[in-house]
Amino acid sequence: MKHSANHSTTQRTRRGQGGPARRIGRSLALVLPVVMVLSGTLAVTRVNWSGNPSDSVLTASDVSAAQQSSHRAAKAPQEVLRDQLLTELQEKDPGVALTHLQAAVNGRPSLAKHCSSIARALGRAAVRLYGPSRAQSYSRPVCDTSFASGVLAARG
Repeated sequence: MKHSANHSTTQRTRRGQGGPARRIGRSLALVLPVVMVLSGTLAVTRVNWSGNPSDSVLTASDVSAAQQSSHRAAKAPQEVLRDQLLTELQEKDPGVALTHLQAAVNGRPSLAKHCSSIARALGRAAVRLYGPSRAQSYSRPVCDTSFASGVLAARG
């Protein structure tokens, strides 16, 4: 009987020592693929719509570099709008530019936070082109009278 009791104690000890190693191994088996994907070590594929067989597979670093360069090259929507309106102010008049600014903000609410700075830029440009008193005559309550504040700032 003593021999059988010793035998069962030894088996329990082995199972107890092998348990944590087994749990760690299982955890690694589950976590390792996730870590590999998140660290970008796997290749990222894209669908080639152009029909050109070259460059059909990109690495994760190629994708992030392409995104960064496209962000640098492209202007923000508010900058594009400001440039268009400044050109329009020169070719037509400030009233037309202000009308189009209000329409752009109404059509695209995300531009509302940039409305004041664009209107002030239009006000400063109007003073350079038309002089202070004529520029002030185009003033309207677009973007909380920011055009008028741009005119006043350019006067002084």
